[in-house]
Amino acid sequence: MAPTILLALKRLNHAVAILVGVLLLACVAFVLADIVLRQIGSSLGGTDEISGYVMAIATSWGMAYTLTELGHVRIDILRSRAPSRGRAALDLTAMLALAVTVTLVAIRGWPVLARSLANSSRANTPLETPLALVQAPWLAGWVWFAITTWLMILAAALLLLRSDHAASEAAIGTFGELDALK
Repeated sequence: MAPTILLALKRLNHAVAILVGVLLLACVAFVLADIVLRQIGSSLGGTDEISGYVMAIATSWGMAYTLTELGHVRIDILRSRAPSRGRAALDLTAMLALAVTVTLVAIRGWPVLARSLANSSRANTPLETPLALVQAPWLAGWVWFAITTWLMILAAALLLLRSDHAASEAAIGTFGELDALK
């Protein structure tokens, strides 16, 4: 069951990463079009605002992908010196801390979105962007990150119950500098 969970998360997050990449490329095209238009005396306007929104959304969705690829930074000086069981305990502790933090961000993000929806809030900019249009996908990214984190903890715990420390490390561990050189 654990390998199935991990594989499904990797596949889903890979697809999300591709969609986020397409969104970023569209934003780049938009900014470039605005730059070219400025050279001939015109402008689309709002490129700074829209690109900021895109970056916030891309970041919130990209964090789950980074997690499944073990790309989050961790200080592993103790972990690298620990035996297999110690590394597993440190990995789970790090993941639990991350899961609690991300879940808290997702929970605290909902009232912000709910207030924007209730008040029909708009950005205080020339575009007057409805904030809920930006906050909803941003918050959804944080929720997905929290779900991914908790599912990865579940998978790692299942692996550890089978005493499969190597698989658990491969699922939620970290790669040190020596691993990166291999």
